[in-house]
Amino acid sequence: MCGTEAQLCATALALYADCVRTGVADAPTLPPCLVGLGLLQSLPGPPHRVAAVRPSAALAMLIRPIEDEIRRNAQRVAELQSVLDPVQDVYEANADRSGGSVTLLKGLPAINAALDEATAATRDEILTAQPGGGRAPSTLADAVDRGRGPLERGVRMRTLYQHTVRHNQPTLAYMERMLEIGPIEVRTLDELFDRLMVFDRKVAFVPARNDRQEALEIREPALVEYLAGVFETAWARASPLAEPGVTETRVGDSLPEVQRTIGRLLVEGHMDESIARRLGMSVRTCRAHIAKLSAELGSKNRAQLGFLLAASQVLSAENAES
Repeated sequence: MCGTEAQLCATALALYADCVRTGVADAPTLPPCLVGLGLLQSLPGPPHRVAAVRPSAALAMLIRPIEDEIRRNAQRVAELQSVLDPVQDVYEANADRSGGSVTLLKGLPAINAALDEATAATRDEILTAQPGGGRAPSTLADAVDRGRGPLERGVRMRTLYQHTVRHNQPTLAYMERMLEIGPIEVRTLDELFDRLMVFDRKVAFVPARNDRQEALEIREPALVEYLAGVFETAWARASPLAEPGVTETRVGDSLPEVQRTIGRLLVEGHMDESIARRLGMSVRTCRAHIAKLSAELGSKNRAQLGFLLAASQVLSAENAES
């Protein structure tokens, strides 16, 4: 049976066509879908006598309560804004005099609103650490919109990713789009601390929960400066991503850096899932790298691979670089 919000079935459409032509419904009862959508109305008098309603008129009747609700909600938004806008000035004045604060932001709307405010106020520099490999295309599209204004104002933007983004096409496309707007600098590391954003070294944002549904907005100067220093230390160790399309950053003559890092974690006893999480890649990709390591060193099983890694010069070369 057709529902009032479902697509009309062939039987209902045929009945509606007959009603338009004759004004009579040749059926003992009217289909609920036609009645619910306001396309048929029973008329007084002989049985089955109906009026076929023009679809545009039926649509107008259906959307009228929806439009009324939209108007009521818009009025409510305007009322709340008129009440809270003056309070924003009070908050800003007192926050500036307090010498710093840490605020818990709950929910993505609150987090995004705070990020938008910090972005709009930035004049010099934005530092960003984005661990976990490539991000979703929708997230990257939002990042382009948020970063356009600062770049056009001449704000310097530096971003740290993990090496896995060198193979992530959405992230590489995002960087190409950002470079079209203004200069950005991107570097990558094998391992990276949790997400971090620092604006003009005045305010920083870090996750407060693993699912990133809560964040801390930090305006305590000493803590913001400390977080900026953590970023600078990692930046100095990171490898520049000079141009999109670069595949692997090589530190030595034997294995790519990612595979050597996996080898070190294997020797330390980490399982595949733990290694993948730390390096921002899928477990499948991690195991593919382990297979390449095994082929490179000629190992036949995991225990032998660990022994060969520990005995070889591969990891010692990494330690020398560190």
